[in-house]
Amino acid sequence: MSIQLVTVVALALVFLIATVLPVHMGALAFVAAFVIGTAFAGESTDDIVSGFPGDLFVILVGVTLLFAIAKGNGTVDRLVHLVVRAVGGRIALIPWVMFVVTAALTAVGAVVPAAVAIIAPIGMGFARRYSINPLLMGLLIINGASAGGFSPISIFGSIVNGVVARDNLPSSPGLLFASSFAFNLVLSLVVFFLFGGRELIRRSSIAGTRVAAAATVSVSSAGTTITVDPDESTPSGGGTDEPEERHPLTRDHVFTLIGLAALAVGALVFKLDVGFTALTVATVLSLVSPGSAKAAVGEVAWPTVLLICGIVTFVSLMERVGTIDWLGKLVTQIGSPLLAAILICAIGAVVSAFASTTGILGALIPLAVPFLLAGEVGAVSMIIALAISSSVVDSSPFSTSGALVVANAPAGQNDRVFRGLMIWGFSMCVIAPVTTWLLFILPGWG
Repeated sequence: MSIQLVTVVALALVFLIATVLPVHMGALAFVAAFVIGTAFAGESTDDIVSGFPGDLFVILVGVTLLFAIAKGNGTVDRLVHLVVRAVGGRIALIPWVMFVVTAALTAVGAVVPAAVAIIAPIGMGFARRYSINPLLMGLLIINGASAGGFSPISIFGSIVNGVVARDNLPSSPGLLFASSFAFNLVLSLVVFFLFGGRELIRRSSIAGTRVAAAATVSVSSAGTTITVDPDESTPSGGGTDEPEERHPLTRDHVFTLIGLAALAVGALVFKLDVGFTALTVATVLSLVSPGSAKAAVGEVAWPTVLLICGIVTFVSLMERVGTIDWLGKLVTQIGSPLLAAILICAIGAVVSAFASTTGILGALIPLAVPFLLAGEVGAVSMIIALAISSSVVDSSPFSTSGALVVANAPAGQNDRVFRGLMIWGFSMCVIAPVTTWLLFILPGWG
């Protein structure tokens, strides 16, 4: 059995064992990387550790630590109120605002993980406060990032168009962007109605949501039942719900808002590393206001960090031993061009669900060049299908974007969000290649 096949079997076993037995998947992946790396690939522990995603670790810890501080001192709640005012209290519009803002950030050049890192904590704050399904909120943020990610001036778009130009393949940057945006927009409509959008539309006002929350608290604390009329702004027992936005900004709020603005400007304008910038801001806030930051470290989703880093470390081993190239070459040797095309898209989707989308786009397009130059499959349509298939799976909890959504999920819902994103992300590994094959490749245009 070749080392490439060994790694594929081992990855399948990691998922199977972690599903059947109460073993942490991240720890299991680290062990698999160590055993296979040393016993089969002849690697040293330094070689294995070189695959540890240090950048992803810093992003996850830095961003979740910073927003744990912002949530703890009430700054996130203030931001929530500002956006709610902007949409006139219409809850159903809030996830779409997150979609549009994230798409705009990536379309003008923000790295997809950077945009998600900035927007996800705020969006998940909305989800927590107004009882929006966190899967709905998280997926619209991720889809928004993918929707804008292939503009001609974006990171993904620049990479794909650059690789295509170097290999002298036909290209259409505008069509790539429009196709990706339209696909993610339609996908987000499906997500919206699948994960609670109809219920959000039925809600009459933010006030009704606040009352429901207040009633729940009263029941749990007093042990009595309070009847709430959904058309009224107060419980039947009387009382008022004073909007928190009437309270003045505190010193901690001001410093935190300055820090969040510094993170956004540093990441989007000056291209600073998101993780280290977030850690820097979090550390400064801890020094300025130690009391409000005291419990923030405990709020970092450490089990999620272990899980994501373990899986990515194992996938890095697969890349080093040539598993990805091996799979790509096997596909390109298939006699049927249409079958080879859908398999290439499927490989791009599956691998990108665990590894860097940027790396996959840069690797699979060159592998498919001989296949595309034969002219039996349209190069433009194939590249669009591959780009979409490799990017919509960023909703996987093993990708940076998905991991950020899991890490910032409302307290107590991390496992639920992780499972939901894993099911959705893996379903996209099948749905996206098949759909893009039917829409772009099979018609034969481009």
